[in-house]
Amino acid sequence: MDDVVESCKNSPSDKVHKLKPLTQEKSMELFCKKVFQCHNCPKELKKISSDFVEKCKGLPLAIVAIGGLLSKKEKTPFEWEKIRRSLSSEMDKNPHLIAIKKILGFSYDDLPYYLKSCLLYFGVYPEDYEVKQTRLIRQWIAEGFVKDEEGKTLEDIAQQYLTELIGRSLVQVSSFSIDGKAKSCRVHDLLHDMILRKFKELSFCQHISKEDESMSSGMIRRLSTATISNDLIGSTESLHTRSLLVFAGEEEEALTNNFVQRIPTKYRLLKVLDFENSSLNFVPKNWGNLAHLKYLNLRDSLNLTQLPQFIGKLQNLETLDLRGTSVKEMPEEICKLRKLRHLLVDNDMALFQLKNGLGGMTSLQTLRYVNLTMDDGVEFIRELGKLKQLRNILLTGVKEEQGSTLCSSINQMTNLEKLSIFPHDYVIDLPVISSLPMLRNLWLNGKLKKFPEWVPQLQSLVKLSLTASNLTDDPLKSLQSMSHLLFLELEDAYEGENLYFQDGGFKQLRELSLQYLLNLKSIIIDKGALRSLEKLQFWRIPELKTVPTGIQHLDKLEVLDIRRMSTEFEQCIAPDGGPEHPVIQHVPLVEFTTISSKGILETHRIHHSRP
Repeated sequence: MDDVVESCKNSPSDKVHKLKPLTQEKSMELFCKKVFQCHNCPKELKKISSDFVEKCKGLPLAIVAIGGLLSKKEKTPFEWEKIRRSLSSEMDKNPHLIAIKKILGFSYDDLPYYLKSCLLYFGVYPEDYEVKQTRLIRQWIAEGFVKDEEGKTLEDIAQQYLTELIGRSLVQVSSFSIDGKAKSCRVHDLLHDMILRKFKELSFCQHISKEDESMSSGMIRRLSTATISNDLIGSTESLHTRSLLVFAGEEEEALTNNFVQRIPTKYRLLKVLDFENSSLNFVPKNWGNLAHLKYLNLRDSLNLTQLPQFIGKLQNLETLDLRGTSVKEMPEEICKLRKLRHLLVDNDMALFQLKNGLGGMTSLQTLRYVNLTMDDGVEFIRELGKLKQLRNILLTGVKEEQGSTLCSSINQMTNLEKLSIFPHDYVIDLPVISSLPMLRNLWLNGKLKKFPEWVPQLQSLVKLSLTASNLTDDPLKSLQSMSHLLFLELEDAYEGENLYFQDGGFKQLRELSLQYLLNLKSIIIDKGALRSLEKLQFWRIPELKTVPTGIQHLDKLEVLDIRRMSTEFEQCIAPDGGPEHPVIQHVPLVEFTTISSKGILETHRIHHSRP
């Protein structure tokens, strides 16, 4: 799509206007105009009208099509509720919706072969489900949808696939990362419905909902279910099933032992097993028989406390997600998983028993929350240096005396994109990190004896967080020329009284967060500094009594987020006569979060129109 747009430009200076979905207000306005030939909706139909509009997700074509359908129907809540419940079948017979169905069908047919399965995979998730892009592409890889390209990781290629689907407007981005990449995404309800129809045509997946627990006959390659019953697992033809995804949710009772234990016997060829947020209480030993398993997601199974030794038998495992569980130790048998790419945990995982084998897990790309408070941590850190494919690592319990060894190991991780370090004794000493050309995200949480000279040399860095750094010299002087920095967070990181943003500094920065700077009294922003800033946060800076000098120069500022600041600060920008309020009137949204007399956090919003 982007290539087509570029070919239509008469000159490089031509601007491209990218259409965005309609707002809820504009969507309702269009809906009412189509259905009622006016802007007003009858009171008794407001709730269900809002439901229809929400289903369209801001797409004018969908709003007009559904509106055209409803305009021909009796305008009563009873009649409209029947239509809402039967919307899927209406697509087959109503001319207003057949057109959309044809357009969606053409869009699918026009996809290259390698994208068709990727798009269909959105149907394994429930309607309206927002899926994290990392979860999605790891599942695509496990399914075998992603093909090798020389010089690229499978994750990079899968990201390209997703970007292409987004570019074709078949996938909607729900949230973005600071650098504009998709964090989570979904498909429109009407496209989701089309995908479910393709499931039946292609035997791609059997989707079971709480409303419809019926099973189709024939081969089932993938099984996606939002409900659990012991009859379910006994009624499926399992010989060809490669994927099982359970979306039971917290409202469901804990998965029955019978269901969990029968999985390896019924689905022995599984490649993908996803139990995220499904209240799994234990992992039975016979899961070790799932020899083909590549993706295992046990995230948010809070009652899961132990991972059995059988894990070492899953020789093809590529992703193991234990975030949100209560597993604290990793069995040493995990070192046998030489194909493991992503080991995902979110608490201090004790890995000391892996010190003699971790270096052999050379496929690892993600290794988070590794606790180094062991007696022989230096030897363990040396093992980390052998993991040359690492893209993302978070280390806790780092001791000051381990700094040189850690630097040596990090310098060997030339593919590293995200590095987070939490020290054991609140002091971080990383004297020399020579070259991390791919590093995009750095979080240093601990006291810095001095600001690391190697940080400003990280030319690919887009996100920097400094926490509890106790710096006495203004760090902005060292950081202001970083050409790609988009996000900067200083939390309890600076002990000085003044911060100075100089003209020309931080040209690309979009978000700036200043928190718990207990001595800070003034901020000066030169005209020409922070020229791209969109969001500015002030949290708990008690000595700052007024807004930064020069804040009126921040032409692109969209949000000013103020949390628990001094009474003087809040009064000076109050809309009812605050002396500094005029200098922030160009900011569309100003948010105040304060503590009420009852100790309750309260948020107040002030909206301004752009001048």
